Amino acid sequence: MKKTKLIRFVESFILLPGLAMSSMPVGSLSQAVVNVVNTPSVISLQKQNIEVSESLVLNEAKDQKLKADAIDIYFKERYMPLEGMGMKMVLEAEKNNLDWRLLPAIAVRESTGGKFACKKATYNSFGWGSCKISFDSNEKAIETVAKNLGGNNPKTAHHYDEKTTKQILRAYNPPSVVPRYAEQVMSIMDAIGKADEIATTTPNATT
Repeated sequence: MKKTKLIRFVESFILLPGLAMSSMPVGSLSQAVVNVVNTPSVISLQKQNIEVSESLVLNEAKDQKLKADAIDIYFKERYMPLEGMGMKMVLEAEKNNLDWRLLPAIAVRESTGGKFACKKATYNSFGWGSCKISFDSNEKAIETVAKNLGGNNPKTAHHYDEKTTKQILRAYNPPSVVPRYAEQVMSIMDAIGKADEIATTTPNATT
């Protein structure tokens, strides 16, 4: 099994002459494969792939931190209790394919970033379930809301799955219930940061 995998690996980027392979003993073939894998060109290619992978991971981590910082700066400048939840919001947004600014913006619109969280439901800064659902922590609340808005809860997927941010917000709070709710949340999103770029300067606090 190991020999077969090794041969397939090499053949994926180097074509071995069919005639030589057919006439070569299995033991010699295995050694030939090892020799090919250990050639400078193959080793160099493997090193380049590793370096590219490491670079992508570092860039992703840097991007996540910039987004998390933008959220936490917004909360901090306005003395909002959800400060420090930026990274959790970013990670859950990525996991559920949501705009990274959506969760903090909803929290701001619903409870001023946790200042006026649901009174009868613990750790509910999102108005989730009409303030009738409690959570064990802010982290759990973020996970639950993100999962639902991302269409990954079978029970609520018909409301949110495969919808734009505006459509998600209109399902979250229909215009018939809260006029211009989607527009208000999206305005807060823009104040937190741009969808595809992070501001390098500290946002100005609103009065």
